[in-house]
Amino acid sequence: MLDSLVTPTPHGIASRVLTKASGGSVTLFAFDQGEGLTEHTSPFDALVMVLDGALTLTIGGSSVRAPSGTIVRMPAGTPHEVEAPESARMLLIMLKQA
Repeated sequence: MLDSLVTPTPHGIASRVLTKASGGSVTLFAFDQGEGLTEHTSPFDALVMVLDGALTLTIGGSSVRAPSGTIVRMPAGTPHEVEAPESARMLLIMLKQA
Protein backbone atom coordinates (compact mmCIF):
# COMPACT_ATOMS: atom_id res chain seq x y z
CA MET A 1 0.00 0.00 0.00
CA LEU A 2 1.13 3.54 -0.72
CA ASP A 3 0.42 4.67 2.85
CA SER A 4 3.20 2.41 4.12
CA LEU A 5 5.82 4.02 1.83
CA VAL A 6 5.75 7.48 3.44
CA THR A 7 4.14 8.78 6.63
CA PRO A 8 3.69 12.30 7.96
CA THR A 9 6.39 13.38 10.37
CA PRO A 10 5.53 15.71 13.26
CA HIS A 11 5.67 19.32 12.01
CA GLY A 12 7.10 18.21 8.68
CA ILE A 13 6.80 16.90 5.16
CA ALA A 14 8.04 13.52 3.97
CA SER A 15 8.46 12.50 0.34
CA ARG A 16 9.57 9.52 -1.67
CA VAL A 17 10.25 9.37 -5.40
CA LEU A 18 8.54 6.25 -6.71
CA THR A 19 9.76 6.53 -10.28
CA LYS A 20 11.64 8.98 -12.46
CA ALA A 21 12.04 8.75 -16.23
CA SER A 22 12.58 11.03 -19.21
CA GLY A 23 8.80 11.48 -19.53
CA GLY A 24 8.19 12.53 -15.93
CA SER A 25 8.17 11.39 -12.34
CA VAL A 26 5.87 10.12 -9.60
CA THR A 27 6.46 11.27 -6.01
CA LEU A 28 4.54 10.40 -2.87
CA PHE A 29 4.21 13.15 -0.24
CA ALA A 30 2.96 13.11 3.36
CA PHE A 31 2.17 16.41 5.10
CA ASP A 32 1.59 16.94 8.79
CA GLN A 33 -1.29 19.24 9.67
CA GLY A 34 -0.37 22.87 9.03
CA GLU A 35 2.54 22.08 6.70
CA GLY A 36 2.81 22.82 2.98
CA LEU A 37 4.88 23.88 0.01
CA THR A 38 5.34 27.61 -0.59
CA GLU A 39 4.43 29.16 -3.93
CA HIS A 40 6.62 28.02 -6.80
CA THR A 41 6.41 27.16 -10.49
CA SER A 42 7.36 24.10 -12.48
CA PRO A 43 8.22 23.79 -16.16
CA PHE A 44 6.04 20.63 -16.30
CA ASP A 45 2.31 19.92 -16.10
CA ALA A 46 1.46 18.06 -12.91
CA LEU A 47 -1.39 16.05 -11.50
CA VAL A 48 -2.00 15.96 -7.75
CA MET A 49 -3.96 12.98 -6.48
CA VAL A 50 -5.02 13.37 -2.83
CA LEU A 51 -4.82 9.91 -1.26
CA ASP A 52 -6.04 10.76 2.23
CA GLY A 53 -6.74 13.81 4.33
CA ALA A 54 -7.32 17.07 2.47
CA LEU A 55 -5.19 19.76 0.86
CA THR A 56 -5.73 23.34 -0.20
CA LEU A 57 -4.07 24.00 -3.55
CA THR A 58 -3.65 27.56 -4.76
CA ILE A 59 -3.05 27.58 -8.51
CA GLY A 60 -2.61 30.87 -10.33
CA GLY A 61 -4.14 32.71 -7.37
CA SER A 62 -7.28 30.52 -7.14
CA SER A 63 -7.70 28.22 -4.14
CA VAL A 64 -9.13 24.73 -4.47
CA ARG A 65 -9.98 22.50 -1.52
CA ALA A 66 -9.00 18.96 -2.47
CA PRO A 67 -10.35 16.19 -0.22
CA SER A 68 -9.27 12.55 -0.43
CA GLY A 69 -9.94 11.09 -3.88
CA THR A 70 -9.55 14.42 -5.70
CA ILE A 71 -7.29 14.82 -8.74
CA VAL A 72 -6.17 18.37 -9.63
CA ARG A 73 -4.17 19.48 -12.69
CA MET A 74 -1.51 22.15 -12.24
CA PRO A 75 -0.41 23.63 -15.58
CA ALA A 76 3.26 24.16 -16.36
CA GLY A 77 4.55 27.64 -15.58
CA THR A 78 1.61 28.57 -13.32
CA PRO A 79 2.49 29.57 -9.74
CA HIS A 80 1.06 27.14 -7.20
CA GLU A 81 1.30 26.22 -3.53
CA VAL A 82 0.09 23.41 -1.29
CA GLU A 83 -1.30 23.69 2.24
CA ALA A 84 -2.39 20.84 4.52
CA PRO A 85 -5.16 21.94 6.89
CA GLU A 86 -5.02 18.36 8.20
CA SER A 87 -2.54 15.51 7.84
CA ALA A 88 -2.61 14.36 4.23
CA ARG A 89 -0.90 12.24 1.60
CA MET A 90 -0.71 13.06 -2.09
CA LEU A 91 0.73 11.51 -5.21
CA LEU A 92 2.41 14.06 -7.51
CA ILE A 93 2.68 13.04 -11.15
CA MET A 94 4.94 15.32 -13.23
CA LEU A 95 4.42 15.13 -17.01
CA LYS A 96 7.19 16.38 -19.26
CA GLN A 97 6.32 17.56 -22.77
CA ALA A 98 7.79 15.43 -25.56
